[in-house]
Amino acid sequence: MNAIENDHLAQALLFCGPRGVGKTTCARILAKKINQDGTERDDEDFAFNIFELDAASNNSVDDIRSLIDQVRIPPQTGKYKVYIIDEVHMLSQSAFNAFLKTLEEPPKHAIFILATTEKHKIIPTILSRCQIFDFKRITVKDATEYLKHIAEQQGIQAEESALHIIAQKADGAMRDALSIFDRVVSFSGKELTRKAVTENLNVLDYDIYFSATNLILGNNIPELLVLFNKTLSLGFDGHHFITGLASHFRDLLVCQHPDTLNLLEVGEDVKQQYQDQAKKTTKDFLLKAIDLANDCDLKYKSSKNQRLLVELTLMKLASITFDGEKKNSNFIIPASRFTTKATPTTNNTQATQIKVTTPTVEKPEPESIRATEVVKEATESKPEVAEKVNEPTEAYSSQKINISSPKKRVSGLSLSSIKVKKDHENTKSPTVNEEDLPHDSFLEADMQKHWDDFVHQLEKQGRKILASNLQTDVPKMKNENTIWIELPNGTMKKEIEREQSLMLDYLKQKLNNYSISLHITVNEEVAKKFAFTPEEKYEKLKEKNPNIELLRKEFDLDF
Repeated sequence: MNAIENDHLAQALLFCGPRGVGKTTCARILAKKINQDGTERDDEDFAFNIFELDAASNNSVDDIRSLIDQVRIPPQTGKYKVYIIDEVHMLSQSAFNAFLKTLEEPPKHAIFILATTEKHKIIPTILSRCQIFDFKRITVKDATEYLKHIAEQQGIQAEESALHIIAQKADGAMRDALSIFDRVVSFSGKELTRKAVTENLNVLDYDIYFSATNLILGNNIPELLVLFNKTLSLGFDGHHFITGLASHFRDLLVCQHPDTLNLLEVGEDVKQQYQDQAKKTTKDFLLKAIDLANDCDLKYKSSKNQRLLVELTLMKLASITFDGEKKNSNFIIPASRFTTKATPTTNNTQATQIKVTTPTVEKPEPESIRATEVVKEATESKPEVAEKVNEPTEAYSSQKINISSPKKRVSGLSLSSIKVKKDHENTKSPTVNEEDLPHDSFLEADMQKHWDDFVHQLEKQGRKILASNLQTDVPKMKNENTIWIELPNGTMKKEIEREQSLMLDYLKQKLNNYSISLHITVNEEVAKKFAFTPEEKYEKLKEKNPNIELLRKEFDLDF
């Protein structure tokens, strides 16, 4: 402002800095202030002396020539004409060359204010003729304080950590911070919580990373993978998760020394959590963890199986502090470390342990089950064996048990396999006399209600084809215990007959009648009621509304 008052303002200014820091806004304020000398009237307006050009959409030579033609005309009122060229780095090379001559020798009444986010793309001849002003990002702390001031003025109760998340998301742009603040307030009302901000901005909460780090430090790979899967189910991708985890490790690293604690850009309520967790970690662990997370970040976009890449990285992270055996850089804790081990029994009567080896592939046959029961009876009926622990040979010799070996495996394609299967089914499910089962009478309406309930269960299970077939016709009672439905084709009949046992078991239990049967008939005339092909669907629609044919002919539509 002193340069304006002393009339020493350069005729070409360059405002450069990141997006959203207020370059164009400052250019407009300066342009309005340039022509004010303190003698103007209250109703006087110099807006017609200010010209704006968006170089992103007007970057050709013709656009610059039109601008040069306007520059030659002096202002009607005021002393200067101000030309604001936004995103000037978007000008083409030929447009830069056409603009260079005017910028070298501008008229006395012309002032150019150039704004750009990428100063390195502007040619040096333009830079040498401009007075350069570098705009810097607003710090997270300053943005948070200003948002807190606005929240107090508007009567909004806002958590400090919530405002910190908004300031971090704005990335140094106060304009973006204010727009995010307005959006979140309209979503959550007068109480602004950290949870509401994270949900609205689709960012992961600090608690996810605190929990993940605790699981990594505890070498708990299974729960860590479950936490990652839960994060994916919330709609976040693996890249978002791993980059956030790397940033979390960085924040823990800056908490290791008091001099770098100021680099932690979080609220006071979260800062204590970071300091507490930083005490549990070492510098070597954090450096290795950041290296692994950063390597995953670099490989993520080129990976064919991105989820597997992140899961492998998490397993390596959880294996850093594992001291079970010597490790290399790609060491992962073996899965056997996480298997649950059975606790030994303390009962004196069961002190003698007898190992019975059974095949792990096949289920034990009834003979082997009976042999296991014999072992149990032997251990319970001879408590004196516990007193002879010092004589293991005699103890075991007194308990000789003949355990029958498993039956010889039978091919699944042979006739003998069918016989074995039938014998096994007979041992599992003994026959029940149907006359002893209940045969209560029921109403047709009750049967139809339970029929519909069964169809809804099928839809929830994803078996929509079978559910649709069962809804084709309303079931009716053919006689006292027979349900009758009529279907349009034989294919649907086969589908229902294949699965009818499930439905009949359900109806028998609900109606308390175990003599219910299903009778299915096929009536080709019923098929005409249904539209399967596009032509048939169109004919059905045309029957309901003939005007559809006029609409199709008018717009020459296909069906």
